[in-house]
Amino acid sequence: MTELEVGDVAPQFSLPADGGVTLGLAELRGKIVVLFFYPQDDTPTCTTEAVDFSRLNAAFKKAGAVVIGISPDSLAKHEKFKKKHGLATVLAADESRQAIEGYGVWAEKAMYGRKYMGVVRSTFLIDRDGKIARVWSKVRVAGHADEVLEAAKAL
Repeated sequence: MTELEVGDVAPQFSLPADGGVTLGLAELRGKIVVLFFYPQDDTPTCTTEAVDFSRLNAAFKKAGAVVIGISPDSLAKHEKFKKKHGLATVLAADESRQAIEGYGVWAEKAMYGRKYMGVVRSTFLIDRDGKIARVWSKVRVAGHADEVLEAAKAL
């Protein structure tokens, strides 16, 4: 797992997102960007996280921040997930793991004694100059979106 640190230039990516757009970090220069990486659509913890970020979507916009959820799920799966839970945040599909690996969140995990590769739930706050302002790794979801919002407001 590559460790990105505060002050590092955020790795570029270009990913398909809902609404038929392609999202790239370069096009978001000048805006505060929140990238939350999560393992899988429609699982209990991932749903809670996405719903929390969606609940605060208007507040993030007011702070000048764009929130993007990224997982290795397909665009079709993202669309279904958004519709089912009424999500307001943008979801980007990273089936090739371009951004997931670029941000160093693809790593070995263990569950019930079984080891496997997967996304480590992580959030990156990127400033208007495209540099990493804050990193949350191995995120605990309760209160997380609120904490990220406060950090975004401070930029």
